[in-house]
Amino acid sequence: QVQLVESGGGMVQPGGSLRLSCAASGFSVRHYDMSWVRQTPGQGPEWVSGIKFGGATSYADSVKGRFTISRDNAKNTLYLQMNSLKPEDTALYYCARGARPVVVNNRGSWGQGTQVTVSA
Repeated sequence: QVQLVESGGGMVQPGGSLRLSCAASGFSVRHYDMSWVRQTPGQGPEWVSGIKFGGATSYADSVKGRFTISRDNAKNTLYLQMNSLKPEDTALYYCARGARPVVVNNRGSWGQGTQVTVSA
């Protein structure tokens, strides 16, 4: 059974950092393209970052230079290191199996999400 479980969200002040984790089971993250997607109430989902099974990474312009996606194959876990956080980064963050653009509208491939709130 494929399962994705996110953790690491929380409340942080602007300029702060958080590291999100996504523990995968039922498949190996190293064999799939993986993504992070975020969503705020009333807004459509936004692709944030992705890592190809070969290791290549990519980022939305809004987070480039601030966020870093990585994975630990031994732990079968995906990460998102978020630095220099801004209030506009506030959202529910989902780990997802797949690559953009398909993954953005394929909720069946997402985890349950972890809330990130950036506020003074």
